Amino acid sequence: MDIPFFILPEDSTDFPHPDTTGGTGILAVGSNLKVPTLLKAYRIGAFPWYNENEPIIWHHPDPRFVLFPDKVKISHSMKAILNSGPFLFKVDSHFKEVVRNCRNIPRPNQQDAGTWITDSIEEAYTELFNQGFAHSAEAWHNNELVGGLYGVRIGKVFFGESMFAKESNASKFAFIKMVHYLKKQGVEMIDCQVYTKHLKSLGGEYITRNYFIKLLNRLIPSDPLF
Repeated sequence: MDIPFFILPEDSTDFPHPDTTGGTGILAVGSNLKVPTLLKAYRIGAFPWYNENEPIIWHHPDPRFVLFPDKVKISHSMKAILNSGPFLFKVDSHFKEVVRNCRNIPRPNQQDAGTWITDSIEEAYTELFNQGFAHSAEAWHNNELVGGLYGVRIGKVFFGESMFAKESNASKFAFIKMVHYLKKQGVEMIDCQVYTKHLKSLGGEYITRNYFIKLLNRLIPSDPLF
């Protein structure tokens, strides 16, 4: 892995401009996972993604994979599930359980599950949730949490972090319902961060980093705490 030039002290929140990011998509290494730091990172489009026993690595990929709520794709089979399927949709009722499932659920073609969801990440996003910035979308069946996702909302942008499913179509159900919910709340862009076939099938698309940053500047207030 190419190490970027920007190594941040633990107490620093002075992220470099995204234009300095090299071809690896890595913006910086170091800093911390405190709420103000995370909010500042998301404000410029950076997010933490690293494995256990590694320093905090801040990513800012180009191109960026996003979904615009007006462009969400819903198949005929999913429309039937949304209208009369077995799932019940909830928001923020069991945030910590959603994160824990994202961390532990087995993933196809991966030896480990969500290894980037370390203890520190789990604690940091729980604190974001406690302060009203992180949210979970949940699919329930027979009083059991069977699918969902979590992410961070700042202004009119929702930054998706991870999703899981224990039953077929449960994560798609939760995602589509969350898109509809966020659209009603005024959200205009969902950051999917990196490409997956799953999100592509739901309407995800690539945009350039420059365009992504322009959208962030328009959709997020200069101070995300207000």
